[in-house]
Amino acid sequence: MSTPSLIKDEVSEPPRPPGEPGSTDNRLSVWVLRILSALIVPAVLLLFFFTFEFLQDPRTNKALQIAVAIVVGVGGVWLLFWAMDRLVSALPDRMAAGVRPFVFAGPALMILGFYLVYPTVDTIITSLRNADGSEFVGIDNFVRLFTESTYLVSLRNSVIWAIVVPIFCVGFGLAVAVLADLLPRKTEAVVKSLIFLPMAVSFVGASVVFFFMYTFRPEGFGEQIGLLNAIWTALGNDPVDWLRLPFWNNLFLMAILVWTQTGFAMVILSSAIKGVPDELLEAARIDGATEWQVFRKVTIPTIASTIVVVWTTILITTWKVYDIVAVMTGGRDGTSVVAERMVTEFYTFRNEGLGAALAVVLLVVVLPILIINIRRFQEQEATR
Repeated sequence: MSTPSLIKDEVSEPPRPPGEPGSTDNRLSVWVLRILSALIVPAVLLLFFFTFEFLQDPRTNKALQIAVAIVVGVGGVWLLFWAMDRLVSALPDRMAAGVRPFVFAGPALMILGFYLVYPTVDTIITSLRNADGSEFVGIDNFVRLFTESTYLVSLRNSVIWAIVVPIFCVGFGLAVAVLADLLPRKTEAVVKSLIFLPMAVSFVGASVVFFFMYTFRPEGFGEQIGLLNAIWTALGNDPVDWLRLPFWNNLFLMAILVWTQTGFAMVILSSAIKGVPDELLEAARIDGATEWQVFRKVTIPTIASTIVVVWTTILITTWKVYDIVAVMTGGRDGTSVVAERMVTEFYTFRNEGLGAALAVVLLVVVLPILIINIRRFQEQEATR
């Protein structure tokens, strides 16, 4: 009598016939249906756009334009998605489950991808052409950016902005968040509201406010109305043209961005600090740690991921800053930055090649920071 074997012989599974769930042909069919379902809605909307040309005719009755836009834009799109959902429901259950998300999210992703990918590719191609885009010049524009003093000043200033502004924004924001956390609830709310208030002011508006603070009038052109010069002359000194002081004028411009972004850093970091478990803080105090040691060795490591997210977010904003420099100095007296120079090359000097090259530099610098920011944010969400 033979003893049953404890180890079963491995039997290779025969390949699935074409069309069966899990087969290569089936997976290919699902992906084809996904792509088609994501493209159908944008294609129909484009067809609507060209079909109803009278909506763009200024002579058409406005009430009729509004009525058609509502009926077609709301009812037509709803009907289109409803029909697509019905068609997907007719598919096998497993295939329908794989296609349905692309019916609803696919069109938005396709349109968003088009408006992101196409401009990026077009900008890179333009950066390899001459001023009017008529001739291919290779990397000549990039060589100019990294060899000519005009553009090197912009690059240098942007790097200094990217170092100084996040340090002060995160530093001030963290300090206010910690100190405000010690105040009574109502007082804390008032203090945080006042610190956050500049976030509601646009960069242009903030620049106008600070412009009057830095205003300088030469001798014979009236009294000094700028706040800094009013204080400076009250101390017995001669008035100073603050925005023309080499190097220092850049710091005066950075102060505007710090003023507007500190509130953002404070709100995010304050929320993170309040999320630190009380058990950790109490355990550190019981072990004899001082408040400074608790802050440095417990609070800071716990909110480190939030600090990185805030830092990188402000860093991206700093690299893209244009309004402040354009309003305050127009890039004169050594205050130019990459974003401001890019706009100047495009619209003032009509040099599309150099303007696009500066845009590519911004993209290359900001993209890794953005990726780091997303990864840190995902890590932060995963630990919650």
